[in-house]
Amino acid sequence: MTMPETERLDAMLTRLKLTAIRERLDTLLDEAARRELTLRETLAYLCEQEVAHKEQRRIQMGLSIARFPFLRTLEGFDFSAQPAVDPGQIRELACGRWIANGDALLLLGPPGVGKSHLAVALGREAVKAGYSVLFTTATALITQLVQAHANGVLEERLRHFAKPKLLIIDELGYLPLEPGAANLFFQLVTRRYERGSLLVTSNRAVSEWGEVFGDAVVATAILDRLLHHSHVITIRGDSYRLRAKRKAGLIKPDSIHHQEQVVRG
Repeated sequence: MTMPETERLDAMLTRLKLTAIRERLDTLLDEAARRELTLRETLAYLCEQEVAHKEQRRIQMGLSIARFPFLRTLEGFDFSAQPAVDPGQIRELACGRWIANGDALLLLGPPGVGKSHLAVALGREAVKAGYSVLFTTATALITQLVQAHANGVLEERLRHFAKPKLLIIDELGYLPLEPGAANLFFQLVTRRYERGSLLVTSNRAVSEWGEVFGDAVVATAILDRLLHHSHVITIRGDSYRLRAKRKAGLIKPDSIHHQEQVVRG
């Protein structure tokens, strides 16, 4: 192939945005020749490589936009340590049908039992399945909504948090919420109701959310919408961190119970 033809091909691949083929053309053609592929098989092989490249870039972009605070996977979750968690149910949730339906998922339980791990892992699976995802803590979410309300740009913030197909809200109930949090959270839940999915982790049972929000009436209205189409998983068991310390003999079992009571307090 002459230089002008090479440049013309490169220009066409660039125009068609076939990045993987353009960047690896010689290597891919050499591999096709080694396999003795027909012309049609070679074309299919080139397309497969391009699709795989674009899919990987899509996933990387989705994970970046999601803003997960750490890397967690379903493969890395210790189901044997948390018998209350049904691996089959988690695998079913990982398929994402609940997200397609706009359902809510509540992961409840004491600190350290793997709620955030599951939330991030399921969020990653959602990104792989093609859903837009955004991760935030409850405290950060409420703080942004309160500030937006004070600055007269609440609608803009609500649109921001209503946009992703799955919004993950971590650690609801761990820290006191700002005044007005119940009303602002209610507006967000209403905005997403039957349109986008919510995944919420909390160390407080839903019966205690009135205390969490400081407004039992609004908390009931929030739960009415969240629980209408929902999946609720309650994890009962020892904290991974405390269990590791106990095995190492650093703390006694009765001190674990005391620490959990202090955190919930």
